[in-house]
Amino acid sequence: MNIYKFTITGKVQGVFYRKSIQQMASLGQISGYVKNLPDKNRVEAVAFLHDDQLEDFLTILKNGSPLSRVDDIKYEILDTDELIYDGFEIK
Repeated sequence: MNIYKFTITGKVQGVFYRKSIQQMASLGQISGYVKNLPDKNRVEAVAFLHDDQLEDFLTILKNGSPLSRVDDIKYEILDTDELIYDGFEIK
């Protein structure tokens, strides 16, 4: 299991994007969080994923909400085990 940090760019704020991600991640029993970034066109998500969950989570992030538009997703593996979440939160 790895901790991934995603940065999603596009029309992702004010369009129920975070709520959609939280709902879908919770259904998949994925732990982590999603939050808006201050520049108004990016969202950050951190998720605890098994290797076989990465593609499914990327699909969740790409699909977003009906009103959202995802232009780009960047991600990295975080080198920490200090982040502990019970479920998937909106920050």
